[in-house]
Amino acid sequence: MVKLAGQRIGPFLRDPGAMRGALLFGPDEGLVRERAEALTRRIAGAADDPFRVSELAREAVAQDPALLADAMSALAMTGGRRAVRLREATDALAEAVQAALAAPGEAFLVVEAGELPARSALRRVFEGAEDAAAIGCYPDTGAALERVIGEELRAQGVTAEPPALSYLADRLGADRQLTRREIEKLALYAGPGGRVTAADAAASVGDYAGLSLEDALFAASAGEIAETDRALGLALAEGASPVAVLRAALRHWQRLALAAAAVAGGAGRAEAAAGARPPVFFQYKPAFERALGLWDEAACATALERLREAELACKRTGAPDELLARQALLGLAGLAARRGARGLRG
Repeated sequence: MVKLAGQRIGPFLRDPGAMRGALLFGPDEGLVRERAEALTRRIAGAADDPFRVSELAREAVAQDPALLADAMSALAMTGGRRAVRLREATDALAEAVQAALAAPGEAFLVVEAGELPARSALRRVFEGAEDAAAIGCYPDTGAALERVIGEELRAQGVTAEPPALSYLADRLGADRQLTRREIEKLALYAGPGGRVTAADAAASVGDYAGLSLEDALFAASAGEIAETDRALGLALAEGASPVAVLRAALRHWQRLALAAAAVAGGAGRAEAAAGARPPVFFQYKPAFERALGLWDEAACATALERLREAELACKRTGAPDELLARQALLGLAGLAARRGARGLRG
């Protein structure tokens, strides 16, 4: 079984050796594409060489599974190793992929897919092969995300103050390529040799769909139902995915839970808000302090469980994911409003 994770991924992407293929799968579509392109360039010298790169449509392979094995057996007219790329693969193509990996030749198969469960037939093909690898592509979080942001800023000739890194890490990460584009935009904003402040980051970088999602989260935890509905609608209209909304909400309530624990330990709301990690941007501190009057640790735990359940529900095939995200966030806003009306803290 070849399932790569952590520090083993980088060396493989730089040199897959005699391996015959790799499956790149997971919720971070940008990272899937980035790694697939890196492998294609490593094998064929370029991602778009017409003589050494073959891209097959999922629909074409579904209609004629032998196309994939034929492409893997073909020789490059100009010499060198070839790369065969299959995007948006599903379990329905598992048999065709398995046959392609067994085909003669030296070509390398690059398969891109979305989220796949552990029992996925496609994953089993790669994880059970001796000469192929399965690589999960998950959103960067925490220290890893700050490291990615810092490295990208340095590559652009820009540095960032610690509060700016925290601000960026709290708003980026759901899609690696989107993160890189936002950092490139920020580097242009700061200029060569510039040093990014938290205010610079707030002025330049969006939160997947601008500040609308941030507005929705703080409004929800403060019990402002109408504002939550308005801001969430804008965020979704501007491009925020339902799963990204729920993950951002999970981070928001996790931060709120830690601050609520500080309040339970005797800290004032303002003090707890000031000590929140990641830091709360100044314009949202009043809403965060209001939320601390409505949510204690137990209530936050309830909110986190609801959000996790909603995220799992969104990932089911055919699920009405936007409706589920709306129901989850508006439900929490309603819970906060009811507790506030009863004069309860949590």
